Amino acid sequence: MVQTFADLGVPSPIAKALEKKGIVEPFPIQAATIADCLAGNDILGRAPTGSGKTLAFGIPAIARVGKAEPKHPKALILSPTRELSQQIKDELGPLAAAVDRKVLAVYGGSDIKKQTAALRKGVDVLIACPGRLLDLLQRKDLFLGDVSLAIIDEADRMADMGFLPDVRRILDATKLERQTVLFSATLDKEVQTLVKKYQRKPKQHEIGPAEPDMKAMSHRFLKLEKPQRVGLAAELIEKHGSTIVFSRTRYGADRIAKQLQRQGITAGAIHGGRSQNQRTRALKVFTEGEIQALVATDVAARGIHVDGVNCVIHYDPPQDDKTYVHRSGRTARAGASGVVVSFIMDDQEKATKVLKKKLKLAVPFEIVPKDTKNSPAKPAKNGKSATKKKKKKSESTAQNPLQKSKKEKKSGSKRSGRKRSKPKNGRAKQANSSPSSSGPRRARKKKLQK
Repeated sequence: MVQTFADLGVPSPIAKALEKKGIVEPFPIQAATIADCLAGNDILGRAPTGSGKTLAFGIPAIARVGKAEPKHPKALILSPTRELSQQIKDELGPLAAAVDRKVLAVYGGSDIKKQTAALRKGVDVLIACPGRLLDLLQRKDLFLGDVSLAIIDEADRMADMGFLPDVRRILDATKLERQTVLFSATLDKEVQTLVKKYQRKPKQHEIGPAEPDMKAMSHRFLKLEKPQRVGLAAELIEKHGSTIVFSRTRYGADRIAKQLQRQGITAGAIHGGRSQNQRTRALKVFTEGEIQALVATDVAARGIHVDGVNCVIHYDPPQDDKTYVHRSGRTARAGASGVVVSFIMDDQEKATKVLKKKLKLAVPFEIVPKDTKNSPAKPAKNGKSATKKKKKKSESTAQNPLQKSKKEKKSGSKRSGRKRSKPKNGRAKQANSSPSSSGPRRARKKKLQK
């Protein structure tokens, strides 16, 4: 017999809202945790990204909380990144509306005045990144004394990003007698410290492998020279389709995205240096398949769930084996296949050998011939290479949804420079002549004429 959300005790209005979205049967992590969470128990859940954790903690949060007073939310959901916070808000918004509850996501890079205005009207379930939440607390735009349900999502990522001290400060500001729910992809030592201090006899549920299955994806390690990377990346994206390309730095992410666009690939960049609107737009068009590649830094990509990623490219090598696993886990999800490609230069070979050994990947290096310095992208349907002929700006704008046309750019972006000052007597040509030499010449000319 198929289990339904109603069987788990989910209130009818929320179950109907789920049904409208086409969600009828709960995922394993939801079936395992929702009933315990609705009963008020502390929950310790381990499940990989993309397994349905958001509804596992979001449904009980909306069902259990009452109406909040201004600036005093009833439930708090902490997440490590802006993108994940917004994803949670988007997923829970329709469910909250079904039972007359208000949900708000607050994070850096967005208008704090709008956030404070919403808090003054009353927010029942608050979703937040630690940094912005602490800013609001310091400004006294928010108080956590009424929070009776605290949820920490992606706790292991919080630890990796150094947020645990902030998480402790935030939890210490909530009700002492509260329900604490913690979800994580892994339950390592740092996560266990939160469990011991802030949870009381939690109901523990573990679903799926502790780490992404490295055997579910094919791995390639390409030895190449630096100038070859862009062309090869373009070929791989053309071949495999939806691809996430990882860069070590923000500047590198922007540069790679532009270089791929010159190769005829539609690509966008996502990193901490971009505005929230830019990041949201890049993620949206990639998720909807409007662009072929998303170039990301490790921090920006944490916790983001995108279905249908066929390929992951380590354009810059990962910091360690754990980062390799996190990056690679973006593909080959839910039984699908995927390809993971690492670009390795001579000075990176030794560290890569150590990484492969730790991950037990018996995959040989593939040497890219040195004569393919700038391998072009595959020919377009008309038989001409995208790199041979420059496209008109109007055509490239139509192909890349992230590129703005001239009309959309601000008029103030014109090149600035010094204005030439007009000579007072109007004799501009004399400015470069020497007064000492021109004077005697005129005198001699007049003398000869006489």
